[in-house]
Amino acid sequence: MLPILIIKAGGTFPETRKKFGDFEDWTMHYAGLSQDQVMIVDFREDVPLPEMGAFSGAIMTGSHSMVTDPDPWILRTEAYIRRIIEENVPFLGVCFGHQLLGRAAGGKAGNNPKGKEVGTKEIFGTAEAASDLLFRNMPPKYFGHATHTQAVLELPEGAVLLAYNDFEPHHAIRVGERAWGVQFHPEFSAEHMDEYIDFQAEALKKQGEDISALHAQTCETDPSHGLLKRFVKIAAGEI
Repeated sequence: MLPILIIKAGGTFPETRKKFGDFEDWTMHYAGLSQDQVMIVDFREDVPLPEMGAFSGAIMTGSHSMVTDPDPWILRTEAYIRRIIEENVPFLGVCFGHQLLGRAAGGKAGNNPKGKEVGTKEIFGTAEAASDLLFRNMPPKYFGHATHTQAVLELPEGAVLLAYNDFEPHHAIRVGERAWGVQFHPEFSAEHMDEYIDFQAEALKKQGEDISALHAQTCETDPSHGLLKRFVKIAAGEI
């Protein structure tokens, strides 16, 4: 099997990285991938981007950047996602990657008018999820770790909505046959989520959030984690 391309779009907080590693490490862990099964490329750097055909599928990490930032690397990455869609290569965008997928395919991304969504949240699958290649084994409702200010505000034409909740109407989508985006974080553990709650505590308090309640709600999200392993099987042609 060709390697899985991990498109690194950002990194976690330095203190968190010292304890737990970075986004690509968390992704590899829950995807069941070893170092020799991945190709990790930091798309923020001025480096040649992998040729199509050099990888079996691509997972794009989250980022502390905003998808609306005018940084050249974001526009270059958006164009690269379009190529992946055109080539029908399996793609999974997480959080920032989800938002950039939505925009690359013709939708709209930007600030969620409701503000920040942070914590372990209940997510609901749509009827369409039951027949989706990646989501069809997901329960009707499950938990996912969320930490985002921006979102996919308008779906691309023809996109399929796969998951939502009361705060975020577009928690998971599919574009075409094999490009998915998830606003929640299947690569986060409960410990990672607790770190993100603490680092954003002041902003969350201003929004009226109860920090103790957010911590009390934190739990492991096994169904969400399972999406990463299932994606790898899709990329390998096993599903």
